[in-house]
Amino acid sequence: MSALVIVESPAKAKTIHKILGKEYTVKASIGHIKDLPAKEIGVDVENNFLPQYTVIPGKEKVIRELRKAARESDMVLLAPDPDREGEAIAWHIASEISDKKSKTLNEKIYRIVFNEITEKAVREAIRHPQKIDMRKVEAQQARRILDRLVGYNLSPLLWRKVRRGLSAGRVQSVTVRLIVDREREIQAFVQEEYWSLNAEFEGSMPPSFQARLTKIDRGDTEGDQKAEKDRRFLIPDGESATAIAADLQGKDFILKTIERKQRKRMPYPPFITSTLQQEAARKLKFTAKKTMMVAQQLYEGIELGEEGSVGLITYMRTDSHRIASEAQEWARELIT
Repeated sequence: MSALVIVESPAKAKTIHKILGKEYTVKASIGHIKDLPAKEIGVDVENNFLPQYTVIPGKEKVIRELRKAARESDMVLLAPDPDREGEAIAWHIASEISDKKSKTLNEKIYRIVFNEITEKAVREAIRHPQKIDMRKVEAQQARRILDRLVGYNLSPLLWRKVRRGLSAGRVQSVTVRLIVDREREIQAFVQEEYWSLNAEFEGSMPPSFQARLTKIDRGDTEGDQKAEKDRRFLIPDGESATAIAADLQGKDFILKTIERKQRKRMPYPPFITSTLQQEAARKLKFTAKKTMMVAQQLYEGIELGEEGSVGLITYMRTDSHRIASEAQEWARELIT
């Protein structure tokens, strides 16, 4: 039985072809093949917000090649990324290769999903093919329609009222509002001066240690209780800090108690999309766009000498910390 696997990128196709070998034909759609039209809104608001998809210019040749390959195969396995965008790509491919011209029946088109491009994950997905998840497709449609309605209607307003070339967006505009609100809070903030007093102590045995003044006992029980309750003990000005420091000069200090505690720190969880971007920005000064571009390459496959193209990380667009059991076993073997 001949089988066709369709993914969205040539790099991913190369890695999967290396895993599956000659028994499978692997083709790439090179991203989305259909989208809302570029020069009109493309959403029928009066007809339940029906999207009016068109073939993306330049993708006609890709669609012809996919139709031809599908006609020559007994089974078609759609393997774009395991998220809403990937599901929408799979759905659009299915709609194009299963029409009357292609003579390909929907019954032989399946969806396969895997979170890492390893031989075990890919072959496991092939053993359990499924149908396209229309809930994910509809979620992607809703996002795309909202993007279009907000951007298409608000951007021209910005051009007229503010400056040409500005853009509005479903997420972008809300984020700008949050930034503006935060900036106004910062500008309205009234600064208050405060001081803290730290001292370095040396006992009979090294090392020395630092301590911070957190309470002044003035014989006022009520005031002491209030100070004890308020853990943020603050000295209002430099003059007061100098006076307190002078008063403490030459005093004897007693270390009343020593508390020993064992602390157990769990390892940091695996990266999700947001923490990956934050860490890459902090350590490598990468933009979010560059981080996701590099992560996409690592996921789809990197050439590693004699090993060829190898996928090195799991799918990077996720908010889940779950680790595959196989990966957990590998980690345990390395640690022990």
